[in-house]
Amino acid sequence: MKPGKLSQTVWNRSVQRQLNSDWEADFLLKPSKAEMCTAMRGSPEGIPLTASASVFGQTPSLGIYAAAKAVNDIAARGGVPMGISVSITLPETAEEAWLQEMIRQMDRLCRKFYIPIAGIQAEVSPAVRQALIQVTALGQAEEAKLLRLSDATPRQDIVLCGYVGLEGTLRILDECREELGRRFSSAFLCQMQALDSELIRLDAIRTVSGCVTAMQQIGSGGILGTLWELAEAAGVGLSVDLKKMSIRQETVELCEYFHLNPYQMTSAGSILMITEHGEQLARTLSGGGARASVLGVTTAGNARVVTSGEERRFLDRPAPDELMRWWAERLL
Repeated sequence: MKPGKLSQTVWNRSVQRQLNSDWEADFLLKPSKAEMCTAMRGSPEGIPLTASASVFGQTPSLGIYAAAKAVNDIAARGGVPMGISVSITLPETAEEAWLQEMIRQMDRLCRKFYIPIAGIQAEVSPAVRQALIQVTALGQAEEAKLLRLSDATPRQDIVLCGYVGLEGTLRILDECREELGRRFSSAFLCQMQALDSELIRLDAIRTVSGCVTAMQQIGSGGILGTLWELAEAAGVGLSVDLKKMSIRQETVELCEYFHLNPYQMTSAGSILMITEHGEQLARTLSGGGARASVLGVTTAGNARVVTSGEERRFLDRPAPDELMRWWAERLL
């Protein structure tokens, strides 16, 4: 199979059809390719939520990206992150100082957002060539405020909070800073690194959670893949304008250097929001310091249309994530 997330066809055939549906009534979020969280019926005070994310690579910042992904996914379902647990698998070449630095960075991030690290497991395995970090975020939500992708309906606005390809940009910078230093100025690289403050969007999500129908963090396959998955989960079509998708110049230049498509690159910290009042929502987010823009609308039927100026095309099924492709080429 190809690197990256499973295709919709493989998911339906080899995952969805194998699931036992006897317990579905106990779960409030239906398993799907697009669903990043699980939610089980709990007490009247709140329902428990979990979301997991995994990343691999060679730099100590890996834990930050995994934590950001999982925590944002909890918040995007209307939940409050309560803590995280961490599983670390290291190659035999890993050094203890590297592990210490990764834990320090994760602890610093979690303290900033008052999210405790509830548990850590770590092991060294000859089966891996890169460090592999998996974070499971634990959270809680009121059932009445739980945001389901299936609740999105036609004729609603689609708002992007954040930037296209942000996470992929930062992870490539972390992995090959020396190489990029020979191509870009140190000031430019520092400007790029400063974007890591955009990785967790808890404040923005909390500000607008009562004004949205559904939210989805941009994951593997980038904004184009996430738009497709959101539409699939909701059973709607969509019409969006590529030129309204906010993208940093740093991302554009890095992607040009490595011949990557930023619209197909993972972007933790960037959230798609479905709402009845897109312009109002975008103004609220912008007033709080977040970049936000209305991309288009959901539509009836299955057509998923992307326009760019005079060009009009139909959205393809999600392609492998560009960051994954970048890694595959470097690991050959």
